[in-house]
Amino acid sequence: MKTKTILTSLSFALALTTARAADLTPAETKAIAEEAFIYGLPIVMNYAVMHEYAVDKDGPQFKAPFNQIKNEARVFTYEDTAIITPNSDTPYSFNWLDLRAEPMVLSVPAVEKERYYAVMLCDGNTYNFGYIGSRATGNDAGDYMVVGPDWKGEKPAGIKKVFTSTTPFAVAGYRTQLFNAEDMPNVVKVQAGYKAQPLSAFLKQPAPPAAPKVDFLPATTAGIQANYFQYLDAAIRFVPPAPEEKEIRSKLAKIGIGSDKPFDFKSLPAEQKEAFMLGMKSGDEQVDKFLVSGVKIINGWGVGSFFGDREFFKANWLKRAAAAKGGLYGNDAVEATYPFTRVDGKGAKLDGSKNKYTLTFPAGQLPPVNAFWSVTMYDGKSQFLIKNPINRYLINSPMMPQMKKSADGSLTLYIQKDSPGADKESNWLPAPNDLIYLVMRLYWPKTEAPSVLPAGAGTWKPPGIVKAN
Repeated sequence: MKTKTILTSLSFALALTTARAADLTPAETKAIAEEAFIYGLPIVMNYAVMHEYAVDKDGPQFKAPFNQIKNEARVFTYEDTAIITPNSDTPYSFNWLDLRAEPMVLSVPAVEKERYYAVMLCDGNTYNFGYIGSRATGNDAGDYMVVGPDWKGEKPAGIKKVFTSTTPFAVAGYRTQLFNAEDMPNVVKVQAGYKAQPLSAFLKQPAPPAAPKVDFLPATTAGIQANYFQYLDAAIRFVPPAPEEKEIRSKLAKIGIGSDKPFDFKSLPAEQKEAFMLGMKSGDEQVDKFLVSGVKIINGWGVGSFFGDREFFKANWLKRAAAAKGGLYGNDAVEATYPFTRVDGKGAKLDGSKNKYTLTFPAGQLPPVNAFWSVTMYDGKSQFLIKNPINRYLINSPMMPQMKKSADGSLTLYIQKDSPGADKESNWLPAPNDLIYLVMRLYWPKTEAPSVLPAGAGTWKPPGIVKAN
């Protein structure tokens, strides 16, 4: 009898990952899996990007090891597929931070006043826990410290500010404004001034013992759909639970996620696998609905505030998931606001294979920003940039001198898959031969009239997309 019990227990462990999962009905599993998808989507997406950028040294998306800055002397193109809805306005610099052994000190150079730059600090929860840059700290040089959740100590002399991550791994994402192609050498000079070093090096003291090596579960952005629950199980081991997560973490444990054994989806019985997948599908549908209902629709554009710190989200997991799916690593609204649309001003779906479109800003009604604005084109299905004959992924305010305005002073953009003709090509935003997803980026939006902020309630309204005759 004893031997039979042991064999039965082993069978349960192999088939259902944990004994507790075996006690759930498929309906109960589906319900928890749905919540798990919504809660964990941003955590999983971030983990996959971290692995591609900082862990998988042989992968095509690899940037640099932890605690080393990788400067990109270029803007993102259709070949960059690790992050959905990528920004192609500002050359990026990335620094994935491992804060387990000690804090990291990030130093920035003095940047000319007319050039916008921002360093966004984002943790494993995808909370934006701090900013360095033009809006937040100004364009003067400075040294800033980033600490992990367990750090205790005083702010050292010479450090302007301390930023605390909720997770031991975080990312510093640098955006440096590029005025035009000829301006790239100047951006490179700014990027060369970005420095990162451990606190011990900054203080010229002996380094503490190194943190133990981690065997990360290999993950890719492309593999999220097929391996979601395995990735979630791996990722939350590096996301310490906050008090407001007690209930959801308890539910995750019931389906074997975050337990003392790795989650093994392949060994689940067929009915449990189906329950997991149905839960994921239902959760994904809820996220999509929130992306539409959680914003104010203005002339077809969704305008709202999706990104922020832990206090901003207040344990609203659906809002956090929608933010990640809408555009991972987006800025707080005060840093950048992102009107987005898949439809024209009348609500009809944007389809570059069937129609041509225009977007017209009336005279004196360009987006009101302190830094700059842009309109970026994406494939409506993948949310990646699209390959096109003129290698143009966006139109932005620095391009204004090369663009043509109408006699009344208005600015019209031509949104279509084929050239509108040589006389209009300066204003052409190439579209896919398929569904279209458009995103405006309004950097450092104005709060005074005409205002972008509060997001969705400002006095400036984005004009609707018009189907061309």
